[in-house]
Amino acid sequence: FPTSTYIKLWADTQRELDIMLQREREEFLQPEEDLEKVMKMLATAYVQYLEIFRNLEEAHDHLIHQQKRAAVRQVLDGVIGRILEIKKEMVALDKSECHHMEDILMDLQRVPEDIDIPIPKYFIKDNLSILQDREKFLEEILLNAGLLEQEPVTAMTLEEGIMVVQVAERARQGRARAAFMKRIYLEEKRQSQKEDQKKGKNPDAAATCVQKVWRGYRQRKETEKLREEEMVFLGMKSAEMINGTGSLPPDLEAMSSLQIGAGKANVLQGEVQKREEPSFRLELRQTEGSYIKETLQDQISQCFIECRHITGRFPDYPPENTGGSKAIFIEKHPEQVAEELAAKREAEQKEKEKNGKEEKERPAVKKPPKVGKQIVDESWKMTPSNFLSILEEGSSQYKVFWENRDNKSDFLQDHDPELIKEEEREEVEDEIRVQVDEVMQEKLLKLKQAVDGETGARQGKAGKGEKVRAARWEKGRAVSIPCLVMSLACRTIDSLYQELAEAGLLIKVKNVNLSDYIGYYDCLRNIPRPAGAQPMPSIPEVRQLVTLYGILPLGSQTVHENAPLVKSLLLAGPAGVGKKMLVHAICTETGANLFNLTPSNLVGKYPGRDGLLMLFHMILKVGKELQPSVVWIGGTEKLYSKGAAKGEEEMNAKRLARMLLPFLRALKPKDRVLLVGTSSRPFDGNPGPFCKAFQKIIVIPKPDYLTRCGKSLWKHYILQSGGVLTKQVNLNCLAHVSDGFTQGHIVDAVHTVLSELRLLQMSRKPLRTAEFVTSLARHDPVYKEEEETFQ
Repeated sequence: FPTSTYIKLWADTQRELDIMLQREREEFLQPEEDLEKVMKMLATAYVQYLEIFRNLEEAHDHLIHQQKRAAVRQVLDGVIGRILEIKKEMVALDKSECHHMEDILMDLQRVPEDIDIPIPKYFIKDNLSILQDREKFLEEILLNAGLLEQEPVTAMTLEEGIMVVQVAERARQGRARAAFMKRIYLEEKRQSQKEDQKKGKNPDAAATCVQKVWRGYRQRKETEKLREEEMVFLGMKSAEMINGTGSLPPDLEAMSSLQIGAGKANVLQGEVQKREEPSFRLELRQTEGSYIKETLQDQISQCFIECRHITGRFPDYPPENTGGSKAIFIEKHPEQVAEELAAKREAEQKEKEKNGKEEKERPAVKKPPKVGKQIVDESWKMTPSNFLSILEEGSSQYKVFWENRDNKSDFLQDHDPELIKEEEREEVEDEIRVQVDEVMQEKLLKLKQAVDGETGARQGKAGKGEKVRAARWEKGRAVSIPCLVMSLACRTIDSLYQELAEAGLLIKVKNVNLSDYIGYYDCLRNIPRPAGAQPMPSIPEVRQLVTLYGILPLGSQTVHENAPLVKSLLLAGPAGVGKKMLVHAICTETGANLFNLTPSNLVGKYPGRDGLLMLFHMILKVGKELQPSVVWIGGTEKLYSKGAAKGEEEMNAKRLARMLLPFLRALKPKDRVLLVGTSSRPFDGNPGPFCKAFQKIIVIPKPDYLTRCGKSLWKHYILQSGGVLTKQVNLNCLAHVSDGFTQGHIVDAVHTVLSELRLLQMSRKPLRTAEFVTSLARHDPVYKEEEETFQ
């Protein structure tokens, strides 16, 4: 396995990243008035960061060394977050989610496929066992509830049966031939031995024969041992398998839908990547524990003395919720601390006086009149980033691995003991600090009593008062929560998970990847659009937007907490363009749970306002605990339809609409929960509430000619359904005829033609173009007027 290749790829990519960080310091921090220049600069950085992202992901996926993988993972999360931040700036400048970057790609000598966004494999691989257990648990619940049918055993076709018989017969003939040749060999050997016995025994010939057999045996054992060591190094076998103490990992024996298409080598390589690092914590406590404890006590005592010398009294010991004595050790002199405290008190006093004066003499303020155009500052400056510090820290971590250690000689890609000790030394120090805080707090109280005469009763009384106020607040908060919601606190996550699954609200995810959403770039579609009109994105741009706003934040906790937060996403487009497929693709690529809150799916379930409130609290609790999670609402135009509600389904939709905004407010940056809506007629609803509930709206187009012809939709679905293409099937003709039809129409036409009976007749009756045209004619296309309404 060429591990050194990926170490070199990491090194080259890290150098490119350092150049990008230097460029950002020089260009992005300066105000700029030329917005076209800014847009070009952002687009260039966006494409270059994507290339860095792609290389880092490849290196991370193939590296075995755990600490190096952790370092690459940190930089990878930083690059993903930086891409999302740059995308946000580009959208704000261009007032559109789709950007024309053909000129940038030409300048950088890139092709349109280079701006495709890769999906990191560690989203699934790092949590594979957990996701498999959860999938198995969900299947058991659905089977017991009768919501999932047992997959029938498919019968063997005639061609498959003939092939099995042929293989078995050829194997039988081979064994018979081998037995016949063995008999001939043994007969010849006996004849030669009889001749040797007649001639007499030769000791030299006997010794040579023994040596020959022994040397052959020893060389075979040596070769076998070297080969097994090579297989362990490649990650294709584990040490237990070599020793005969284990078998294939359970991840390989029970492959689920999450692993389909993954090779055995990749699965076993993942086992090697998950090797547990040794722990040196006990060793550090024994060898360095006493020294750390004495050092901390001396530093804290010195801080007490210096603070009393400056302020005239001993300081209060920092409380535990602020970090205890850890809050003391800052890189500032005591004089600076005293000055900052004095300045803070003075500023607070001035603020109080100013607020009191304004309350007394506050004049009536008139609101400025609304004008047609807002006057904005034309100069641009990059928004402060949350990820540059992560990238710089990753760069320093890279130098530790690459410059201070010999990577070429690290043949086994094993752990580095010193790096592990550095990480665990901080944890050991925190454990000892807790013990030191208890001792030093008592010492401080004794010093105050002996020197200043303080008893510490005032501080204890205040603490008791704070506890009383907190208890009162909790009591009032508990009264304000409905009893139905309070009852959820006593229930386990598994019971809530089972209830949602049995109610049909937690559904099984279909195994589809985002790459299955087929579409190609149309480099000739750069058509000028009217002012204020949004361009219709191409299918590759839809994949990019779904990846940026749905998959990447859900897959990484670091990215979700620090990147621009997107809580809700709306997929709008004609029926059949693949909106539901994209929802399932988001869940497949991230391993997310899928909650189905479509109004038609809520009929007869959790009725009334209290029932719906309880349902949302259940989803919040399960979704946050088993994150990532996706909450899907189909037919969202029914939630904001015009006019009064008619029927139970529309009543549920109206109630659901009123719950969405509080539900979104309850989601914090640490909660990897995404609300995804799909709508085939968004123009039937009120646009105001739509835009409030959904932060990002992605319009999905019908497939263009380039996607329908050649090696695209028609050929893909015909071959996938078992069809055989001949000269009598004109794909270009089908692409022209299917203009205006969606992917769903094409799939339905293919499945209608390629029935089980038609597949059996294919050998003597080849497929013809007219069959698919006749089947397609039963559907209504998407007319130009309907397509324009989405824009």
